[in-house]
Amino acid sequence: MSRTKLSAILALILLAGCTSGSASRVVVKGAGSDDLLKLRSGPGLEHNVIMGLPDGTKLTRRDCTPSGDRTWCRVSLSDSPKVSGYVSAEYLAVY
Repeated sequence: MSRTKLSAILALILLAGCTSGSASRVVVKGAGSDDLLKLRSGPGLEHNVIMGLPDGTKLTRRDCTPSGDRTWCRVSLSDSPKVSGYVSAEYLAVY
């Protein structure tokens, strides 16, 4: 299975999990060793970057919403719940 198809399937699974309204634990996966996933103030690339999150960062996912060509999930840091924002669902994996 190609990486693109696998990413699409994982995004659909994540989106399906978001519709339940309950929080779930996820981890940043796929940003890469030389890059960071951007935690943004809103669901979209036009929103300000709050901070960068490396692969392996544990998050609590709340709800997800489509915006443009991506699905964005509202998350908070597991270790610091007051730090919250939005990330692309494409880079989240359930643990």
